Amino acid sequence: MKHFLYILRSEVKETYYIGVSDDPERRLAYHNGESKGYTRRHRPWKIVYSQPFTTEEQALAAEEKVKSWKSKKMIRLLVEGKVDMRDYL
Repeated sequence: MKHFLYILRSEVKETYYIGVSDDPERRLAYHNGESKGYTRRHRPWKIVYSQPFTTEEQALAAEEKVKSWKSKKMIRLLVEGKVDMRDYL
């Protein structure tokens, strides 16, 4: 089963949410619906980036790397295809 690194962008504020799932569309529905935490405050969300990985461990490593950037600019470059995630793993 593939696992995905996914990035959501709020449609009301320039903020991003980074996560891992085996079904990003299902997670998007959760974040836009029943989620109680951070994502609830910035609804609605849309998927702006998704990258498949062979294992959950690889996807989690990619998630950790993106979160370590702590930079909207780097996330924007990744979403726009100007940065390749493989260069950072």
